[in-house]
Amino acid sequence: MKPDETSVKTSVKTSVKILEAISSNNQITIPELAELIGVTTRSIERNLQTLQQEGKLARIGSAKGGYWKIMRG
Repeated sequence: MKPDETSVKTSVKTSVKILEAISSNNQITIPELAELIGVTTRSIERNLQTLQQEGKLARIGSAKGGYWKIMRG
């Protein structure tokens, strides 16, 4: 297995864990996600950005008072 394949698989697992965590608490913070999943906050930010670009996740409201919405379909 190539090193870049490993990082892609890890990123997919992290994304799944993020979606699972958000489905049980849509107001979870990035630091809370990082601690829960066991990765850096930067890793969470990258994964959230990718999920948003793929249309799987949306941020509703402000950074402080908003929440995450998992998009279906």
